[in-house]
Amino acid sequence: MERAEKHEFVTSLNEVLSGTTVVVVAHYAGLSVAQMTALRSKVRESGGSVRVAKNRLVKLALQGTELEHIGGLFKGPTLIAFSNDPVAAPKAMVEFAKTTDKFVILGGALGKTNLNAEGVKSLATMPSLDELRARLVGMIQTPATRIAQVVNAPAGQLARVFGAYAKKDEAA
Repeated sequence: MERAEKHEFVTSLNEVLSGTTVVVVAHYAGLSVAQMTALRSKVRESGGSVRVAKNRLVKLALQGTELEHIGGLFKGPTLIAFSNDPVAAPKAMVEFAKTTDKFVILGGALGKTNLNAEGVKSLATMPSLDELRARLVGMIQTPATRIAQVVNAPAGQLARVFGAYAKKDEAA
């Protein structure tokens, strides 16, 4: 890369990292091209992105962002995965790490919070934003459904009583 290309790369990565919610850093030494492609597609499907860059350039891109504190993780062959959904990138990375022992999660960041490898794994076990929204809507709808059933129950009982009296009068 020429100097102008490096500057442009650092600037664009800085903009991306400034607007992201979560970043996961991992070692990828020994992964085949097919495995790397599978990782990228898995993270992309979950709504995130994967970037491989020189550590020095990533550290420069981190300057001035709230993620600057993770600069110490960039030693050796590292890649970063990031997403706006706080669970998407960690979940995809942890699932991929289970398939190969050559892929090691080093840590990451959730906003200003520093995460170690265990923190990333625990974040990956949480439900995604869409799942949480679905649960919330379900919880809100359940009481309304129960209220409607309770309110309608006496009317149904009265209708059955009136029906029974009507049948009794017809029989008599």
